Amino acid sequence: MEIKALANNIRISPQKVRLVVAQIKKMKPQEAIDILEFVPQKAAKPLKKAIGAAIANAKNNFNLDDTTLIFREINVGKGMVFKRYRPISRGRAHSILRQTSNIRIVLSGEKTKKVAKILEEPKGQNETKVTETEKKDEK
Repeated sequence: MEIKALANNIRISPQKVRLVVAQIKKMKPQEAIDILEFVPQKAAKPLKKAIGAAIANAKNNFNLDDTTLIFREINVGKGMVFKRYRPISRGRAHSILRQTSNIRIVLSGEKTKKVAKILEEPKGQNETKVTETEKKDEK
């Protein structure tokens, strides 16, 4: 099952965001959020927010447990470019290009289903079974 989250036009260049993504790519999403809390780069905050949105999508839309989620894909692409000009001598101007990033996060996870486990067998005709529910991974 694929869960997607997007963060578009973040005012940080894609090259700088990819440096932070390389640190968390192999982790579980919940671990990545914990690590991004202490990463000093500016790209950590919007990345943490996007991962949090993906986890929230998994919980609310698909009823998945956040401990079973893994990163399937973290893609950082080029967003729109803000163009600015700086005046120089002789009436000319140099252009300044401010890069933005688009972050696409895809998570995958397994749904868990509840299975009843029999604790005691009924001895008489009028007695019912005593059961306990436990979570079991669906395959």
